[in-house]
Amino acid sequence: MLTCGLDIGARSIDIVLLEGGRIVASSVTETGISPRENALRALAALLTKSGLEPLQIARTVATGYGRNAIESANRVASEILCHAAGTSRLFPQARTVIDIGAQDSKIIRLGDGGMVLDFIMNDRCAAGTGKFIEMAAAMLHLSLEEAAESALQTEEAAEISSMCAVFAESEIIGLLHKGIPRAVILRGIFRSIARRTLGMAGRFGLEKDIVFTGGVALNQGIVEVLKREARIREILIPPVPQITGALGAAIFAERDLAGR
Repeated sequence: MLTCGLDIGARSIDIVLLEGGRIVASSVTETGISPRENALRALAALLTKSGLEPLQIARTVATGYGRNAIESANRVASEILCHAAGTSRLFPQARTVIDIGAQDSKIIRLGDGGMVLDFIMNDRCAAGTGKFIEMAAAMLHLSLEEAAESALQTEEAAEISSMCAVFAESEIIGLLHKGIPRAVILRGIFRSIARRTLGMAGRFGLEKDIVFTGGVALNQGIVEVLKREARIREILIPPVPQITGALGAAIFAERDLAGR
C-alpha cells in the first residue's frame, strides 16, 4: 500500500509516493493558475508513469499554501512539520533547515527525530524568496540557470540595500544605468537574499548539520553566497530539494496508517 504526500506551492506541485518508508515515485510540476486541477493531473500522470493505480494509495496528506484545495486528501498538515519530517528522513543528523521557495522562506530548528524545536517564517515580502530571483533574472535578460552561473563568475557584489522587492527593482535599474556588470548585480542580489535569510535565524542561530531545501537550493550561486555569509563550509542539499515537504506529508500519511 502506498501513501501520498502532496505539496501545493506557489511555483510547483510536488508529489511523493511512499511504500514501506521508501520513495517509489516523485514529481515536480508547475502549479499554474489552477492548483487543484493541476495537482490531480500531476498525480494521475505520476501514477501512470510508475505503472501504479489510484486504489493502491491508502492515504493522502496535503501541505503547502494550496493544501485545502485538494478535497480528496485525507487530511492536511503544516508546512513546517512536513519539511521537518521530510528533512529528518533524508538527513537524520540535521539540526537546521533553511527552506527558500517561490513565495516564502523559513528556518526550522530540529531536535532528535525531526522534532521541531523552533522556526521562523517570512511570507510577507518577496525580497527573500525565489520570486525575487526570477524577477531580477528577467530584468537582466537571463534565465535562472544563467543568473546562477553569472553570480559565480565574480567575487564583487553590488550593494542592494532595499528590503522590499519593489524598491529593489528600482535599485537594480539604477545600478544598470551606472554600468555595473550584471554578474556583480546578481552577486549583490544573492548576498542580499542570503543576509535576509540568515537574519531570520538571529533568534536561535544556525546549528549543524544545516540542510537547504526548496527550489532555490538548485541555484549554486545562492548556495555559495549563503555558505560564505554564514561562514560555514558545507550545506547539505537533497537530490531533489523541492520535494522535502511532500515527502514529509507522505511520512505523516504512513504514521496515520500505523496509528502513530
